[in-house]
Amino acid sequence: MHVGIIMDGNGRWATRRGLARLIGHKRGASQVKKVVKCCPDLGVKTLTLYAFSTENWKRAAHEVEGLMKLFRGYLANNLVELHGENVRVRFIGDPSPLSPDILILMEKLRSLTENNTGLNLNIALNYGGRDEVVRAVKAVANKVKTDELSVDDITEELFSAHLDTGGQNDPDLIIRTAGEMRISNFMIWQSAYSEFAFLQESWPEFSLAVFDKALQNYHARTRQFGAVVPKNTELAE
Repeated sequence: MHVGIIMDGNGRWATRRGLARLIGHKRGASQVKKVVKCCPDLGVKTLTLYAFSTENWKRAAHEVEGLMKLFRGYLANNLVELHGENVRVRFIGDPSPLSPDILILMEKLRSLTENNTGLNLNIALNYGGRDEVVRAVKAVANKVKTDELSVDDITEELFSAHLDTGGQNDPDLIIRTAGEMRISNFMIWQSAYSEFAFLQESWPEFSLAVFDKALQNYHARTRQFGAVVPKNTELAE
């Protein structure tokens, strides 16, 4: 099972309590560790976390720098633990605007865990769904230009292979916290047939019980993928 999470509401959680927004982001960062650890027990094989979007650069400079500091800390402090838990870490998004020291930490974590066989953890960092599609289009177009591909070779499967998540299954469930009911440019190609859960709890309030309830709700649904399922079809079938 592949679950994507839009981790929303950190700043608002802090503001409601009279705290600086960065306190909310720190609280949210601590939640990541808990969620990653519980995924194998909940049957989640792949987890994609929306950590920083291409639009988040528009935030106040001090908040962006605070987030980058948090990323540095998470990458450096959790490297050994993630590897020890057999987690395979990949990064999706455009890494080019990130600072060199963050890029070094990302590559160190990716290369250290690339042969692990447990949870697949995708961290979406400077990620935007439209940007991802544009980059994939450019990659395919360049191959057509150099005669590596012909136009007739282009299929949905080939295009998917050029996305940041190439080789992975599309998300079965996408969860968004904090009451907002939109996907905010997250995995717009991959989520074509994903189920969605829009939760009222903000990310700092996202408990394992809330996660488990969202997964149970998902498993109670019947996914049709455009087909018509007879009314007497049992879920067990």
